[in-house]
Amino acid sequence: MNKRVRKAVLPVAGLGTRVLPGAKTTPKNLLNVVDRPILSYVVEEARAAGIEHFVFIVGRGQGAIEDYFDSMPEVENALEAKGKTDILAEVRRDLGKPGEMSFIRQMAPLGLGHAVWCAREVIGDEPFAVMLPDMLMAAERAALAQAVEAYEQVGGNIVVVEPAPEGETHKYGIVALDGQDGRLNRMTGMVEKPPLGTEPSNLFISGRYILQPQIFQILETQPRGAGGEIQLTDGMAGLMKTQDFHALEYEGTTYDCGDKIGLLRANVAFALRRPDLADEARAAIKALL
Repeated sequence: MNKRVRKAVLPVAGLGTRVLPGAKTTPKNLLNVVDRPILSYVVEEARAAGIEHFVFIVGRGQGAIEDYFDSMPEVENALEAKGKTDILAEVRRDLGKPGEMSFIRQMAPLGLGHAVWCAREVIGDEPFAVMLPDMLMAAERAALAQAVEAYEQVGGNIVVVEPAPEGETHKYGIVALDGQDGRLNRMTGMVEKPPLGTEPSNLFISGRYILQPQIFQILETQPRGAGGEIQLTDGMAGLMKTQDFHALEYEGTTYDCGDKIGLLRANVAFALRRPDLADEARAAIKALL
């Protein structure tokens, strides 16, 4: 029987260079989509998948992330005194439960693989999720919950994927599959930004993973790869030599909030999904166009 996925690693230490100057003093994952930080949506997605412990990999100057998930009595007391119970409930819904969240300093920007490796002592000998908070996933059923369900079916390691836009496979990490039948298929490899016409499929890696703890042993001694960084994809390629990997084409839409236009798209899309805002948002967008 597969061990249950209880923990998630959220690498949030990036500088957010693609969304500067907005991310100069505000960590990029605390930038708003409608009226909530990006991280609020990602944590909500994880909780819907049964995640019990969050491991945030942070960098220098990102104390605001820890503060966001902590209580703020002066704000909460003021809202309570004014009877603004609906806003108070919104403020409190993201708060971390005692012992639910860990914050680990990466210390140096050495890549996604290094960030994941930093979580090894908290994760221990358990399968775990990795969630890239830049990638905001809109789905009727939480994207990570779909991945957990797939893991419960086949075990091993799960990589969430989706079709790349026409003619843009060369911009992404693309998976190679041992045949394609339905949404869940065994992987045979990964290719980073393949030249057009050489891609093994049209499915790109979209920011959610379930990995076995043996990945830490590989990342421990893995040499630096592209960009002089320790790459998670290199570590997964090493783990694939001894363990099964499956690609799950999830049902939903991904918005890259680490990109200015992606962040704009996410704001529009999530506003239109809100019953309390959809009509006004649609009217406002039409007026601007």
